[in-house]
Amino acid sequence: MDQRLLDDLLDWLRIPSISTGGGDPADLERAAAWVAQRVSGAGGEARVVATEGNPLAVGELRAAREDAPTVLIYGHYDVQSVGDPEAWTTPPFAPDLRDGRIYARGASDDKGNFLPLLHVACAQAAQGALPVNVRVLVEGEEETGGDAVAHWVRADERGADCAIVFDSGMVDERTPAITVGLRGLVMTHLQVRTAERDLHSGVYGGSALNALHALHTMLSAVVPGPDGSLRDELRVGIVPPAQAERESWARLPPGDELLRAVGGRPAYPGAGAEYYERNGADASLEINAIHAGEHRTVVPAVAHASVSQRLAPGQNAGDALATLERLLREALPAGAELELSAETGEPSLFPPDNRAIALSAQALERAVGTPTAFVRSGGSIPVVAEFAARDIPAVVTGFGLEDDAYHAPDESFRLVALDQGAAAAGELYQALSAL
Repeated sequence: MDQRLLDDLLDWLRIPSISTGGGDPADLERAAAWVAQRVSGAGGEARVVATEGNPLAVGELRAAREDAPTVLIYGHYDVQSVGDPEAWTTPPFAPDLRDGRIYARGASDDKGNFLPLLHVACAQAAQGALPVNVRVLVEGEEETGGDAVAHWVRADERGADCAIVFDSGMVDERTPAITVGLRGLVMTHLQVRTAERDLHSGVYGGSALNALHALHTMLSAVVPGPDGSLRDELRVGIVPPAQAERESWARLPPGDELLRAVGGRPAYPGAGAEYYERNGADASLEINAIHAGEHRTVVPAVAHASVSQRLAPGQNAGDALATLERLLREALPAGAELELSAETGEPSLFPPDNRAIALSAQALERAVGTPTAFVRSGGSIPVVAEFAARDIPAVVTGFGLEDDAYHAPDESFRLVALDQGAAAAGELYQALSAL
């Protein structure tokens, strides 16, 4: 264990940089400044960049050779709120070492996960031995979905040959993973109105249009079929997974086990067997919430729903939103009015045979001792889509595990994961120097 790395992590974790409510803006400033100070202390250039939201920490560490490629490393210093303080064994911002883990809010997501990447770059730069130029980008709005980092990436003129994102996890404690595909998102909020006010169901029921009935009719046009698949119009543009990805999936835990572990039930026969295909390489749609009416005899005049569609790599968020809205409006009963608002995020995909991805997979295998798995995530990391739009291949990896309990009480990170992260960072910088 690198004691300096551990001491630095303990110090950073003591800053309660909560972005999701209940935090102090001064603590977010301190957490960003903490990053900048580490970079400048290693002989690099760094600054805290003010935004309309929480600040960015931006910096650069120069390579030992002038013609070295440039790697951008990304992480986030903001953390989730603590929830019920009584649910924690020890205070969430008083890091505690026990049972081979460090317990604190942000220990896994993302301070402990990201810090080895920064620590190794600073140490190598201070020694004049850094094999690549390292640009540092650490944001404070990842947990809240802010767009400050996206604006920075879009406005940045210099770019990078590759990005490394330590904000993900391993397949298991022995198997590293690179997330080559991330799904995009179309999040819609619907309001259906069928009358000026709620009506008496005994007097008007069966004659007056019911907002809930209209909403259900409309939603039935877009929900998945009995086999769990979406209609073809909602799947336009999907890029099928590469053979190397499918081979990696065969080494992952069976989908049925993953569903059982979280108490989920298969949506259709065979859902577990298709888990990795469906949740990483296909589109899906969920009705997230419906609100309407009252617990009495009324014909509701207004109904609300939230509907989200996850987009597979290859799809376009703007086109998907237009298609989804068209299908909903076509199914809306006559006389009903629909108001729709939406937020979108683009998917991303980096083929396993991309040179930066292939070099990184070999580097992770050297660091951990087990071949790297290529996986896709059903979730979204917006900044990765921004890198993809700039043609910057992103190595999305990390050393978290599900039992780290990120976002929950007693969040933790394995001490061995710090060692794995540091070893991986060193191997990655050396391997990517060949770009």
